[in-house]
Amino acid sequence: MKIKIGKKSKSNGVQNGEALKQRSLQAHEKHRGKIEVIGKVSLKDLHDLAVYYTPGVAYPSLAIKDNKDLSYIYTSRGNRIAILTDGSRVLGLGNIGPEASLPVMEGKALLFKKFGNVDAIPLAVDAETTAEIVAIAKAIAPTVGGINLEDIASPKCFEIFDILQKELSIPVFHDDRQGTAVVALAALENSLKIVGKDIKSVRIVINGAGAAGIGISQLLLAAGAENIILCDTRGIIYKGRNDNMNQLKETISEHTNKNGLKGQLQDAVKGADVLIGASNKGAFSERLIKSMGSRSIVFALANPDPEIGYEDAKSAGAEIVATGASGVPNQINNMLAFPAIFRGALDAEARKINTAMLIAAAGALASSISKSKLNAEHIIPNFNDDDIDEITAEIAASVAKAALDTGVARAANVDTAEIKKSVRQGLKRYLNLEKAASKVGAEKFLNMLMKKKP
Repeated sequence: MKIKIGKKSKSNGVQNGEALKQRSLQAHEKHRGKIEVIGKVSLKDLHDLAVYYTPGVAYPSLAIKDNKDLSYIYTSRGNRIAILTDGSRVLGLGNIGPEASLPVMEGKALLFKKFGNVDAIPLAVDAETTAEIVAIAKAIAPTVGGINLEDIASPKCFEIFDILQKELSIPVFHDDRQGTAVVALAALENSLKIVGKDIKSVRIVINGAGAAGIGISQLLLAAGAENIILCDTRGIIYKGRNDNMNQLKETISEHTNKNGLKGQLQDAVKGADVLIGASNKGAFSERLIKSMGSRSIVFALANPDPEIGYEDAKSAGAEIVATGASGVPNQINNMLAFPAIFRGALDAEARKINTAMLIAAAGALASSISKSKLNAEHIIPNFNDDDIDEITAEIAASVAKAALDTGVARAANVDTAEIKKSVRQGLKRYLNLEKAASKVGAEKFLNMLMKKKP
């Protein structure tokens, strides 16, 4: 399964600017959003009505009453998640509010379905405090098999995540934090293979101490990195710093910057092996890149515009460069991770998504590129050249197995071969439905489905 990018421009490989604006507005208006709900079964007569609704529906309801876990068997809960946001930090748009976040959340739901066969419900909520959002998440938990926290401002997003991780028995995932970290770790693993360095010995500088920066730092530490320096707008974060600190920065300072270096970004970067940006457009200069050590690796992940462009970083001497931009090599895109991670968590009926599952996902993603294809311009899969459904299957199976191995799976056993087969079939089935719907039109296609026998 591959993605067709469409008409390209010289700047970034995809249609952009005013043309893209008009096309996007027209398309969203025409379709009135990007997702809908359709039935899995047909209601062709009174017998069907009796089975799927009253009086037959009472029997699964009574069974679930006695055993709540049966909701994963008798309903769609086991394949349904909520995408929960307050719209306080959406893409590169900032605090635009819940209503304005809906196009993004619907797009996210579309990606969950297309690349993971996961049914995702956008929930953009009018809530401002941590307590309010936590209460909403707890209230909807019986309806879903997991919750994806999306585009919530830092540090509130961390507070919400930590509380829900402890108090809910369904997986809670923070894509800005964990999804970005998984793809970054996978890309770094492959980059280090190319330059012949080890994650335990390299010096890694991360610029940006929001959700993505903290998340990447935490996962790299868990994966074995021993020398990480984290920077924010005030410069290097170190243990005992008082300026512009919060609990998250205090905690991460206990595990990073082991030599207690002080100063600004340029002081941290001098001689570094790896520079990862989770900050703002233009934060990295060519001079900064030139000050790095030999065979340097630069990930400029600011969205929608990177800290430094791909070509500029390469011309400054970086051996391997990745950005969040399309149209250039090595796009670090969360889309490679979150559908597959949730697919695996749901298939294992996991109670949570833990660090071991994230590391397993990163490992499977990194391994999806064979040694013969691995090079400085191909450290991570992309949607034009790689078989995404196969990659999703491998990641999902690895995540499910890690859930079982770490004791967070409700499922008594995880058959990785069966999960891979199921993922391939599910994605193929969805792709076929998508093609059929596009040919005949959504309304006509829905009518066709309702007339089919179960």
